[in-house]
Amino acid sequence: MSARRTMDALLEKHGTTYAAEAGIRLRDTPQPLYQLLVLSDLLSARIRADVAVASARALFSHRLRTPRRMADATWQERVDALGEGGYRRYDERTATQLGDGARLLLDTYGGDLRRLRGEADGDLDVLRAGLRRFPGIGPAGSDIFLREVQTVWPETAPYLDAKALQGARRLGLPGDAGKLARLAAGRDPAVLAAALVRASLDKG
Repeated sequence: MSARRTMDALLEKHGTTYAAEAGIRLRDTPQPLYQLLVLSDLLSARIRADVAVASARALFSHRLRTPRRMADATWQERVDALGEGGYRRYDERTATQLGDGARLLLDTYGGDLRRLRGEADGDLDVLRAGLRRFPGIGPAGSDIFLREVQTVWPETAPYLDAKALQGARRLGLPGDAGKLARLAAGRDPAVLAAALVRASLDKG
């Protein structure tokens, strides 16, 4: 199979971002950007992606969609919502991290991650460092956030981290972000990144 056909088959099978799966309508506005930060925290733990996504949906269904609501919720309310999504192994620690992270976002950026984007001014290292200030967001969490946000923060694209490139190599595709973006023929780079990550995790 040619590389282009492999890419088309990949995007057909796995072409859904994790944000979309979690019900986040990603735009460059404070609420969906915050929801993506929450999802990135959940996905970065050693837990199945589907459980992390279900737990994000559970938090959002309990109206914990903004940093103010997350900060104002009790610790037990956050634990209960995470448990509803199946996120039981790390629920207590993560409930604390979400509360602390929401307060940090409110205090540092007025609840608006676009201020971090402005601070970084296109410098990915500054952006990564800013994201890692949030409890629960380490190297894996910042990579997840940047893979998904590149749809609305195009200066980060194409953002294909080690996990995405692992998926490319598994499929016999080039291990270079630029070449992969060209093979994807102008399609959403966040969809490409998510598809490659899903391929790297695919047991089939």
